[in-house]
Amino acid sequence: MSREFLGWDIGGAHLKIARLDASGRIMAVRQIACPLWRGVHELGRACQLIDFPIADPALVHAVTMTGELCDVFADRADGVRRILGEFLRLVGSGDDVRVFGGYDGWLSPAAAQGTAVTAVASANWLALAAYTAELVGDGLLVDIGSTTTDIIPIVAGEVRAQGRDDASRMACGELLYTGVVRTPVAATCTVVPFRGAWVPLAGEVFATLADVYRLCGQIDERHDLMPAADGQAKDRAGSARRLARMVGCDYRENDLAEFGALAAWIARAHRRRVEDAAALVTSRALAGRPPGAIVGAGAGRFIAAAIAREAGLDYHDFGLLAGADAELVEDVAVAAPAVAAARLAWMTA
Repeated sequence: MSREFLGWDIGGAHLKIARLDASGRIMAVRQIACPLWRGVHELGRACQLIDFPIADPALVHAVTMTGELCDVFADRADGVRRILGEFLRLVGSGDDVRVFGGYDGWLSPAAAQGTAVTAVASANWLALAAYTAELVGDGLLVDIGSTTTDIIPIVAGEVRAQGRDDASRMACGELLYTGVVRTPVAATCTVVPFRGAWVPLAGEVFATLADVYRLCGQIDERHDLMPAADGQAKDRAGSARRLARMVGCDYRENDLAEFGALAAWIARAHRRRVEDAAALVTSRALAGRPPGAIVGAGAGRFIAAAIAREAGLDYHDFGLLAGADAELVEDVAVAAPAVAAARLAWMTA
């Protein structure tokens, strides 16, 4: 019997699913808002929006996650167990469900909910890195999503990351809690040049980087699935209005160019943070040598492309690297860990 593969990346804000046929070809990719911080039932609600079967016995499920860190759970182990419990309720249990356990490899649902639970927590970065290492011998994987950024060195076809879990990866610069959609502007910089002064930003979630990159014309609206900070319109004027609050101002229609310039400065500050982390990682993993190439993934991979361009490095878009059909390249790059999980499961089937 020909079996299809579904790769699942269950995040705290989004559910990403990749569907492969028996030959490994990517047939479909979906990204659905899934605010798990409201409760694990949100996973079921998101699954109702998937427009292809997910409970067919002919399917092989390859699961990875980051959603266990949501503060609705007592701790990460509780999050892994409850997310997997809800997932198994939705798709059924059995040999057709494989859970990615990081360096422990593929696990049964029972093992993933048992003694190996900590290996499952936030292991999606390693699924992506391991698959990318199959495609690129030497490079720096830079996955810039809606909320976080992963920076992972690959040397001679091997993942050379120093960190293993969220805490160690944050400490060594391989995981940044910054992305191009959900990150508050106040988490990106503390002061900005505005109307002739260095103005401290309000310590409020009045605006996010989705507003910044919308004003810069760089965000794909398909990837901004959450409400705006004020619940109002997600257009340029709405973003300028929210950004104005960050510097204690009201927005007027003739201020659009001014707040566009402010957004551009904040975007540069954000890019510098990613560049600095990449420099730290390469100084450690590559002894300061430039990586063979930069592989960009995620909704914010335009930043990775810009870093590569400025450094004179080759750049590979994950969507193209994974062999996606032209109409799926964008979606494959954004849902890269789900695609990687599916491909790794297919390769070892």
